[in-house]
Amino acid sequence: MSRVCELFGIDVPIVLGPFGGLSSVELTAAVSAGGGLGSFGLYGYAPDRIVETVRMLRSSTDRPVAVNLWWSRGDEVTPADVDLSSTRDAMAGLFAAAGVAVPDVPEVFLPDLADQLDAVFAAVPDVLSLVYGVPDAQTVARARERGIRVIGTATSVAEAVALETAGVDAVAATGMEAAGHRVSFLRDPASSLVGTFALIPQVVDAVSVPVIAAGGIADRRGVAAAFALGAEGVQVGTAFLRTRQSGATAAHREAIAAAGDTDTVLTRAMSGRWARGIPNRAVREIEAAQAIAPFPAQNWLTGVFRAAAAAAGEGELLSLWAGQAAGLTRFDEAADVLVELRAGLPGGRD
Repeated sequence: MSRVCELFGIDVPIVLGPFGGLSSVELTAAVSAGGGLGSFGLYGYAPDRIVETVRMLRSSTDRPVAVNLWWSRGDEVTPADVDLSSTRDAMAGLFAAAGVAVPDVPEVFLPDLADQLDAVFAAVPDVLSLVYGVPDAQTVARARERGIRVIGTATSVAEAVALETAGVDAVAATGMEAAGHRVSFLRDPASSLVGTFALIPQVVDAVSVPVIAAGGIADRRGVAAAFALGAEGVQVGTAFLRTRQSGATAAHREAIAAAGDTDTVLTRAMSGRWARGIPNRAVREIEAAQAIAPFPAQNWLTGVFRAAAAAAGEGELLSLWAGQAAGLTRFDEAADVLVELRAGLPGGRD
């Protein structure tokens, strides 16, 4: 049995990628029930919603579950820091297309991280995964007191070493092929684009904690390759995002199913931070206008028309996050994805 299974109390070392805004209780519970570690992204969740989400997960599965939070990089802006008038004007056509008014600036863009952490520790999930930084000693100690394992996320060897030094239980080493946000924190994400095949063995050589490989893994071949490189677990996002159990809209799932190897791009258009997804009208118009607000202001702005677009099933106005292995995704059921991934594990199991 791999150390990942021992750490998290799971049957197979397969971790569901946490999707900020696209997670669902159904998918998280399905992966956990299937023997892996189901994860749920809590980006933007208020404390009471975090507690309720963990309660719903507990009522949906008796197996271990993970939740994910975004650590602060220290460069996040507040409403008082930015003038969004030009950005809102540049996006006027997108708001109109979604049938919503150009929004007024809120009092805050995001809940306070300290309050989110308090809620997580009150709810006591089995695992807390973090992106965009190194947890402080107090956070690690609070997790240990409650029996919560901690996964840190690295996009470089230096980040992995920093996370191990901080006391995380495992490192998710994420190659540039991965869907969604590039969660680098020691250097600019555009300068930290290390591919999975290059990243995993170097991280394995640099740290003693278990390494979970992420980025470009969508079938049994990717799993086998990750373990051959020294990983003790895999984290898979896009293949599960395509399934009906995910929180993605039908339009998003169809875009993943149709995507090929060169059909994703890195863009700051939708959130103000670099992320990998399938380009659409929203990405093209925002990039052409060259009026991208800093994070999280941009993410809040686009979130207004994205919410309306999701309700209407309009894929051209969504964040169509997808990884470079989107062309390898084949299944519409989470259980089928798990069967495929398990076939690539050493011995065809754990």
